Amino acid sequence: MLRAAALLILLGVGFGRPALAAGHDRALHQGVASCAGSTCHGRQEATGPRVRQNEVMSWSDPASLTGVHSRAWRVLEQPRAQAIGRRLGIANVNASPECINCHGDPAPVRGPGWQQSDGVGCEACHGGSTNWLASHASVKASHADNVGRGMWAMNDPLVRARVCLDCHFGSDKPGQFVFHRIMAAGHPRITFELDLFTSLQRHHDEDADYRARKGIAGGVKTWAVGQALAVERALALLPMVPASVAGADYYFYDCRSCHRSFSDDPAATPQARTNGWRPIPPGQPVWNDEQMIMLMAAARVAAPDLARSFDGQSRAFHAAMAGDRTTAMKAAAALKTTAAALARRMATASFDRAQSFALINAVLVGNAPAYTDYQGGVQAVMAADTLIGALVAAGQIDRGAALALRPELDRAYALARDANRWDSAAFRSTLAQVANRVQALQ
Repeated sequence: MLRAAALLILLGVGFGRPALAAGHDRALHQGVASCAGSTCHGRQEATGPRVRQNEVMSWSDPASLTGVHSRAWRVLEQPRAQAIGRRLGIANVNASPECINCHGDPAPVRGPGWQQSDGVGCEACHGGSTNWLASHASVKASHADNVGRGMWAMNDPLVRARVCLDCHFGSDKPGQFVFHRIMAAGHPRITFELDLFTSLQRHHDEDADYRARKGIAGGVKTWAVGQALAVERALALLPMVPASVAGADYYFYDCRSCHRSFSDDPAATPQARTNGWRPIPPGQPVWNDEQMIMLMAAARVAAPDLARSFDGQSRAFHAAMAGDRTTAMKAAAALKTTAAALARRMATASFDRAQSFALINAVLVGNAPAYTDYQGGVQAVMAADTLIGALVAAGQIDRGAALALRPELDRAYALARDANRWDSAAFRSTLAQVANRVQALQ
């Protein structure tokens, strides 16, 4: 997991919040201070009888990934963010909706204790607390009661994915889409993996009490739902790009499909890579299909009846993106519908031991020919780490046996560390070694 954390830092992953569409969350946001009392979540030690009650301390940790949400707004004060602002002509990134709508909590209704400098505070992920703050502390309160009063059901992977995707991928809400011009100005590449990100940023324990009150979806299910909804979100955002733009905004494409070395030397070898997953002509920018590749693996295991449709629609979508806008939008709509259906199917799947092993094999072996590009490779190694960790958490493999896989996983992480040194053949060879070790654990 430490290797995963290091990779996310190197990728420049941004940790932000979902901004609020009109009518989406009109509840009063009271700020982190409203949650930080010593009888609530503000203890210095994890001594609470029901929950740890030191969640605010974990959230505000200045030195670990558990504190990244609290640091999100302060990131805008750093030289890199200031330089991006200058290139975009933004006078003050700390006050620009284009920045703070993910690096802060742009709550429409704010109480006196609310502070922008809190960054991504409690209510940014759990919803405005005015209707549930007092009642949720009651001994008799149930999670269902709290949700009924307006708390967001973040234990539900479908809800969690949609909330997290707003900033960790993008939304159609103001200031929550990282157009290519923002990335060209220096913004880090956007990447998303729901279960791994959740694990790295968790401020609470999912213990027996948590299971009894809320239920635990499990890492495999959370991963699969996150992949499906990421595909759906990308396709839902595609129509928001103005028709005046030829094709899609380049944000949607695989960065490395264009940003490769090139030369005028007639003896130079073109950097194009053949990938049977995408029936596209030479020179066509590659849609960033890292989540589509992962979802295909999950569909084959947990929803084989939908897998064939998803595979055919994915190929049709890639081909349509090289044509006219009307055809592309029609193909995107069809694929989006199937991705949404897969998300619902993943949310109800059992993912028993046999399915979990089959899914790891589908990611590491079945999908191997699709890992021609860096971004798909990053998703593959994060998936392997997530799925193996989920088997351990479920008691389906021994922790010591999983730790024995770390050398191969670490080599895969190392190969995915630097996009400028991407070696797809070496990466796929390393994944095959991981797959062989995993197979021996069945």
